[in-house]
Amino acid sequence: MTVLARTEADTHYTVTLAEPDDFVFWREAARGLVQCAVPPERVGWVEPGGSGDLFATALAPENGALPAPPADAPDVRASKRFLTVARGAALHSDPQRFALLYRLLWRLQDNPRLMEDKSDGDVRYAEDLSKSVRRDSHKMHAFVRFREVEEDDGGTRYVAWFEPDHHILRANAGFFKRRFANMRWSILTPRSCIHWDGERMTQSPPASRKDAPDGDPTEELWRSYYASIFNPARLKVGAMMSEMPKKYWKNMPEAQLIPEMIAAAQSREAQMVDAGAIDHAPQPATLEALRCAIGTCSHCPISALGGEAVAGEGPRGAPLMILGEQPGDQEDVAGRPFVGPAGQLLDEYLIQAGIERERAYVTNAVKHFKFAQRGKRRIHQTPNAKEIDSCRWWVEAERAIVKPKLILALGASAARSVLGKTVSVTAARGAPIALPDGSELWVTVHPSYLLRLDGDARAEQAKLFAQDLSEVAKRIAMLG
Repeated sequence: MTVLARTEADTHYTVTLAEPDDFVFWREAARGLVQCAVPPERVGWVEPGGSGDLFATALAPENGALPAPPADAPDVRASKRFLTVARGAALHSDPQRFALLYRLLWRLQDNPRLMEDKSDGDVRYAEDLSKSVRRDSHKMHAFVRFREVEEDDGGTRYVAWFEPDHHILRANAGFFKRRFANMRWSILTPRSCIHWDGERMTQSPPASRKDAPDGDPTEELWRSYYASIFNPARLKVGAMMSEMPKKYWKNMPEAQLIPEMIAAAQSREAQMVDAGAIDHAPQPATLEALRCAIGTCSHCPISALGGEAVAGEGPRGAPLMILGEQPGDQEDVAGRPFVGPAGQLLDEYLIQAGIERERAYVTNAVKHFKFAQRGKRRIHQTPNAKEIDSCRWWVEAERAIVKPKLILALGASAARSVLGKTVSVTAARGAPIALPDGSELWVTVHPSYLLRLDGDARAEQAKLFAQDLSEVAKRIAMLG
């Protein structure tokens, strides 16, 4: 890297940005400073209205007082990954973001693959800032609510109030321009405001909440629609609060209904069940009839994912029922339980314990594969309590036909399917739990848990798993 003469190298610079989201100016200033070999500790980055080093050389967009790079200055290297992360992080409200980005750019000159090092503190910091900005932009797209306002010229303008966490307004203006190209609208925020008149975009100083309208006649209709589509059986308060934080509720007309609907959800769900929302036919009398019935199940949201219901397999009268959590990707494709990696590992331990899988009835607490699509891959998701409880009817039907003397529950989901409540696997394993029909429940971990471990942790858990299956084998022999 080119070294400045001593008099220049001793200079400290303060770079003042005209706008807090001016990534383009930062990039040009940073490139020139790197070419002049000005290290990060000699550069201060100041937002509009901020203050810098009184003894530093001031650089600002309007005066262009950037140091001139030497003629032999090398090109500045910046990976695509860095530019992507930097564009997002530059919109964050963290006052140290531009210093962080310059430090990363400086380091990239000696380590072009720096952004691939996920353990690096600066890299993680910048990616966290960029991620936070993306999340804030997503919230803006989702939660801006326009209200109709009549203007002095008799026309209509739609005005929204929004409180972003970061400097995302100008970066997202294009989204609203494309979506509402034929409307005149304004988005007011405490940071600044943007306005679209159908032909051009303008910007104005910050506004306050009182500058925005309170409501319009269409909001009552929107609230009625929102209330009508609310399904209490699918309510997940934690997930809802994560996706729609309470800070946005005051600007959303439908959100005024949420507290009341949450409070009433449990009683409404009970009413739906009593009214036949889960309306099964009479319990099948044979395993073949049960398999056919399971194949048509659509009583929980998992069935809507498009997978096939996977019934259990094994003989009627099997002394042991092995109950897993749910079919996985390979089980869904094959239509059989425990044929994937976890099933193959289970087979190994069953053989070690002297348990013949062919003489056991093998099934799952949930009959459909719950997953999230990630490109071409389907990633396993744990079923929630409502989904497990919805499938309990099938498990009870299987138990009524097979009549096992012992049930081996692999994991907490399987144990809940039998007991109707969540238990700790660690606390429950190693001893039988008597069931009302005279059978016994034994609880251990799911073999997929072992697949996620390595080293000493896997060795320890594998030993405990083998012991659990050995005890089950002894108990089956005792029960005859």
